[in-house]
Amino acid sequence: MKKLALALAAVAAFGGQAFAADMARPYTKAPVPVVAPVSWTGCYLGAGGGGAYAVRRDNEYFTATNLPVSAVPDADAGAHGWFGTVQGGCDFQFGGNWVAGAFADYDFSDINGQYSLVNFTQVGTWKQDYSWAVGARIGYLVLPQLLTYVSGGYTQAHFKSIAFANFLGVPNTAGLPGQTRDGWFIGAGDEYALSMLPGLFWKTEYRYSRFDGASTPLTGAGFAGVFGDRTSRVEEHSVRSEIVYRFNWGR
Repeated sequence: MKKLALALAAVAAFGGQAFAADMARPYTKAPVPVVAPVSWTGCYLGAGGGGAYAVRRDNEYFTATNLPVSAVPDADAGAHGWFGTVQGGCDFQFGGNWVAGAFADYDFSDINGQYSLVNFTQVGTWKQDYSWAVGARIGYLVLPQLLTYVSGGYTQAHFKSIAFANFLGVPNTAGLPGQTRDGWFIGAGDEYALSMLPGLFWKTEYRYSRFDGASTPLTGAGFAGVFGDRTSRVEEHSVRSEIVYRFNWGR
């Protein structure tokens, strides 16, 4: 019993000394981890879709080959539809909150509307079936995860040929050939970093595109020999939304 009592006393004395040492040691707070700032510098791929409204503005309908004046009045023809898009690009962050970059995208589309020959009973459908664009953008980080930007650049679109029918829907030989038109665009949008997966973003952009005027010959017996070319341009308004993945987000 004496040996047990001596052992317990020794353990108590050692524990008391350790406790006293802990009490004497000054308390230090754990260091706060340093979080590196997120960088928007890097490259990305994206895919999505949207809707568009286009207007075909005919500056001069048919000019007779033997007359120096327009044969019929000017007119506009509207079209609307949807498109899917794929995009790739690279950005560079500078000056703190500024981001600049370059990109390219391709749209496959079904944008169509009714088209008629003024002062004639001929009606057809005009359709834009694809387009592509290359451009640049510059924006400002309103929040570390939210970029607001403007964009602009070169674009090109393809318009399918138009086959006309009369007011009873009977096809005839009159038509306009398909064309690929050059143009330019300007836009504005936002891009937001989603929290569900690092590197995943949601981008929405409004874009105005203008495809340059072009002269198109009217084909078909009874038409081509009487009237010359039709001169027109196309203006398009579109809203696109994409999911974007950045390969080196946060580095």
